[in-house]
Amino acid sequence: MNKRIVLAGGTGFIGNYLRNQFAAQGYEVKVISRKPGNVAWSDPHAIAEALEGAESLINLAGKSVDCRYHNKNKDEILKSRTETTSLLGKAMLLCDNPPPLWINASTATIYRHAEDRPMTEENGEIGSGFSVDVAKAWENAFFSFTLPKTRQAALRIAIVLGKDGGVMVPYKHLIAFGLGGAQGPGNQMFSWIHVDDLFRIIRFIMEHEDISGVINCASPHPVPNREFMKRLRSVLNKRVGFPSPRWLLEIGAFVIRTETELILKSRWVIPERLQKHGFAFRFNHIHDALQDICK
Repeated sequence: MNKRIVLAGGTGFIGNYLRNQFAAQGYEVKVISRKPGNVAWSDPHAIAEALEGAESLINLAGKSVDCRYHNKNKDEILKSRTETTSLLGKAMLLCDNPPPLWINASTATIYRHAEDRPMTEENGEIGSGFSVDVAKAWENAFFSFTLPKTRQAALRIAIVLGKDGGVMVPYKHLIAFGLGGAQGPGNQMFSWIHVDDLFRIIRFIMEHEDISGVINCASPHPVPNREFMKRLRSVLNKRVGFPSPRWLLEIGAFVIRTETELILKSRWVIPERLQKHGFAFRFNHIHDALQDICK
């Protein structure tokens, strides 16, 4: 079997990191993207050709949720996940030798707003609302395919922290402008994962053939929003950070064309299945992750 990975939607912050890491480990990385020079989403036969004999398919495709949730964006957020996942499943069915592993992104936002207890794969409660509906439809599209030659794992990914993009960019801007205090009530839980641990989880799943189904991808030590902002201020040597009450966040979200849900929803997610399988996180605690990212 060729040492080849197929990375769908692999041109964003997380995709670029995974591509570079796999390439450094000697993999040929085929990227499916709308950007020129990659395998085109519009060519199902080229996608099937890329998948034929590959070691794994990793699908990250989906429009960013960092936008206003009006009808047009809602439709694009949903379709960019479900339609691409369905397209990949159909391409897998065209293969004589499909990848033995298909990892599909999902989101930890699928769980309800939780301030009372953590959510695990077994005992987590699915929430309600637009973002949850998207997550459920995304996973349903993924698991709708019966692929006897392929193991399937859906990664319920928490907020990903890394040096070269993602949420760290706006958070650093907030700190720089003195708005580094608690956001909203400040007690909403912030579940996170370092992008390097996300890559290591993918490699771990590749190496452990008994892992399939839904997997929570989050540090085992989430923190309240207030604690996250305090730690980030400390790492960036900013002593003062004014809090951002809900009304101010609503105004700011409107101005920068995003939604306050991304900040105010309490995501309290624990990676119970990974822990039971013996996965060791490199970045367990938020301070260590921020030190690595910011310095």
